[in-house]
Amino acid sequence: MRTGKPQTALEALAWRRLLVSSWPWRSAGYLLTTLPMAVPAFTVLAIPWLVLLARLTAGGLQAGVIVFLILLGAALISTLGPLIAPPLAGLERRRMRIVDNRPAVAGHRTLVSPGPVAWLRAHYADPTTWREVGYACLLGTVAPVLSLSALLSALLVGMFIASPFLVMAQQPGSSPVALGVGTAATPVQTVPYVIAGVLLLPLIPYLLTLLAAGHSTVARALLLDGSTEQLRAELVEVSRSRIRLVDAFAAERRRIERDLHDGAQQKLVSLTLRLGLARLDLPPDSSAALGVATAHEQAKALMAELRQLIHGIQPQILTDLGLPAALDELADQCPIPVTVDAHLPGRLPDQTENTAYFVAAEALTNIAKHSGATSAAVRARQHGTMLTVEISDNGHGGADPNQGTGLTGLADRVAVAGGRMLLSSPTGGPTHLRVELPCNHNQPPSG
Repeated sequence: MRTGKPQTALEALAWRRLLVSSWPWRSAGYLLTTLPMAVPAFTVLAIPWLVLLARLTAGGLQAGVIVFLILLGAALISTLGPLIAPPLAGLERRRMRIVDNRPAVAGHRTLVSPGPVAWLRAHYADPTTWREVGYACLLGTVAPVLSLSALLSALLVGMFIASPFLVMAQQPGSSPVALGVGTAATPVQTVPYVIAGVLLLPLIPYLLTLLAAGHSTVARALLLDGSTEQLRAELVEVSRSRIRLVDAFAAERRRIERDLHDGAQQKLVSLTLRLGLARLDLPPDSSAALGVATAHEQAKALMAELRQLIHGIQPQILTDLGLPAALDELADQCPIPVTVDAHLPGRLPDQTENTAYFVAAEALTNIAKHSGATSAAVRARQHGTMLTVEISDNGHGGADPNQGTGLTGLADRVAVAGGRMLLSSPTGGPTHLRVELPCNHNQPPSG
């Protein structure tokens, strides 16, 4: 349920306080001001077509006259449209604030050089201008009809409710009062109209708001496409920035792995060797030998933990030999039998290999912990610029991202790499996970 105030008439339609808010009145004002705005567009851009339609309806129109009216209408739209439509569009962008609180900015091209010729060339070649011409055509034809129909509907409902007073205001012996769909001569005859008016009255605010929302939505789509293009460009830049951040994170992760492997691990190996040698030099039953032995075992355990940590940061086999060898190692470490089928033509981009590896590792961990499976399979294939990795098992299924099995994290990791993840896990099994990752180029094999 919406907690804040709506920003547009379209959002106001779903607001439970619409009937007691200002949105119906704002919508009525928006529709009312549409009528004078439609006059220039109707006069210049619509009249030839309406004349043609009227003559065709009446019949007896010669083919030459039809062609002339069509050419005249097309000529007026193509020549005068780009001159009339931009001022109307500018006024509409300001008027749109009546029913749309969001900013409205035009998307016209910037003039490269000054002068009327350059202005005309840029103006007539600007796609935004022709979208404004399209809006002007709608403004001169469809918009006034809909606006007038909505306003007349509201007026008619008001007449229904006020019909007893209108009848009583009539002089005795006067003709019955016309109420749009009928007449009434006495207050008793107005009762059905009053009932209908009371029943229809709550619908009028929704009708006015709906038509105003539709008009403003079409206007925003046609007149503000430049801002949409700007938003699209910003989204592209965000995507590129995300890719750069992922690459930077991967490079930093490799640096940390290298520093731990070449620095801390080597020092810990040296310390373990020294403790082992010292342990040999001490009498076995001495207290010093017991302390050195304990330190030696702790150092070996710490070295194993550090080796596992380094492997989790960036497996060395993945860096040296690539994804197929790394998947084979994952299968060997898994507590259940895993079949690996990975035939790739060459090395993949680092980000693709890392993502595919960690997805497979997390998936196999989930299978071993949660699925109850007795076997699993991993399959990797490259089709053009797309790498697909499929992990399946014969477990009981029912995998759900909302149950904390790491599936949401996998999907996020795949999305960051520009791929997608598909999951099929019916209750009773089997479970099939498919990951598709883009790989736009192959890297040469290492070494």
